[in-house]
Amino acid sequence: MKDKVKAKTYRSTRNMSLAELLVDLNRTLRRWANYFRHGVSKDVCTTIDSLAWGRIANWIFRKHSRLSRQEMRRRFCLPGTWKIAHDGIEFTGAASVAVTRYRYRGAKIPTPWTPTPAAAQASG
Repeated sequence: MKDKVKAKTYRSTRNMSLAELLVDLNRTLRRWANYFRHGVSKDVCTTIDSLAWGRIANWIFRKHSRLSRQEMRRRFCLPGTWKIAHDGIEFTGAASVAVTRYRYRGAKIPTPWTPTPAAAQASG
């Protein structure tokens, strides 16, 4: 996933608008997080989000070369926060997906392959 984030924020994508980049990254990270949400993956999602946030911030700084940090925060972040947003689209990332654990079903999990009485008599 780190390679995908790096590819989407590479210098060849600077012709995109920030809104397009955020939609694309949000979709990719949400899809990845939904696949892995049943495990213990909250820390990994947070780590990927920090990497993605840093890559997006560097992408903005390189696209707008004379931008200071304060100006970047004023123009591209929600007021009073460092959450990147542009044209009504906010960077949500992978950590926005709720992690759900498998429910505990005890030590004896029923198997769907238990033979029926008729099948057991036919084979025996």
